[in-house]
Amino acid sequence: MSKLIYVADDEKNIRSLMETFLKSAGFTVKTFETGDALYQAFQEVEADLIVLDIMMPGTDGLTLCTNIRKTSQVPIIIVSARDTEMDRITGITIGSDDYMVKPFSPVELIARIQGIFRRMSYQTSSPQTLLSFEEMTINEQTRQMTYKDQAFDVSPTEFDFLAYMFTNKDRAVSREELLKHVWHFDATVDTRATDDVVKRLRKKLMPTKVRIAAVWGFGFRLETKDENHPS
Repeated sequence: MSKLIYVADDEKNIRSLMETFLKSAGFTVKTFETGDALYQAFQEVEADLIVLDIMMPGTDGLTLCTNIRKTSQVPIIIVSARDTEMDRITGITIGSDDYMVKPFSPVELIARIQGIFRRMSYQTSSPQTLLSFEEMTINEQTRQMTYKDQAFDVSPTEFDFLAYMFTNKDRAVSREELLKHVWHFDATVDTRATDDVVKRLRKKLMPTKVRIAAVWGFGFRLETKDENHPS
């Protein structure tokens, strides 16, 4: 059964373009002119992935993303003409799994969507593995995380990022390696995607003992928080 994708964009030509390419890639697609219409449909039937524009009549894409994240961890890709660093960080921080700037290539959109589904499929089909670090546990089969035996909510991309870091907790991991193994991009792409996810996770990890430390000019490594590095 093909994956169901919801697309919300107030520009008809963009909706039609995305629908054409996504259907040609084998997905089932439903398009909406407003975020409110998409949200109503999502309450009735949950999609497997959502593509959201930011600027739309009624509820904007960022607010809609926030509302959806209150009850669901469905993958969300934000597409927008806004390309400032703050826009990108805001989009990732509120819970989107990716952020694409208009105009964008429909082929790239499909590649990113397929990458998200590929990561999720790989994790759920793998033998059950429990990863742990500083009282935080990751179950790769059920895709659940806990901290001190309490549920720890993360988006699909955040989960994949942390699972890879936990697997490689004894060494530093480069941005390029993360892009290849977490995002499944073989070519050189914008490494800000990794930095955006790290910023979002650092905020979520504040109550825990887990710290994502930057390795200057290289990437990241996991550390235990101490008095010298409390955040």
